[in-house]
Amino acid sequence: MENKIKALKQFHIISILEGASFLLLMFIAMPLKYMADYPLPVKYTGWAHGVLFIAYLIVGLRVAVLCKWPIGKVALAVLASLLPFGPFVFDKTVKKEIAEREAAVVVS
Repeated sequence: MENKIKALKQFHIISILEGASFLLLMFIAMPLKYMADYPLPVKYTGWAHGVLFIAYLIVGLRVAVLCKWPIGKVALAVLASLLPFGPFVFDKTVKKEIAEREAAVVVS
């Protein structure tokens, strides 16, 4: 049970970082590139976002297997990673599951 909670917490952290990197890329780095002719932020923000996106998918898959998520929930997690504020919205589900699992540990 503790492995599942630990994995969920890791996924929570990765999803916040991935979501933030996507927002930085979309709303700061890309406008700087196309409106101010300053492409350097896209290079670094894009690289960081790519690494975090892959980490999100890998850790998300690990959590899905450990916690036996239904395919619909896995699909929502993947869809969330593709939308600008998606990881933050999906994270509410993850935090709820963390709280439920921690409560179950305390009760047992």
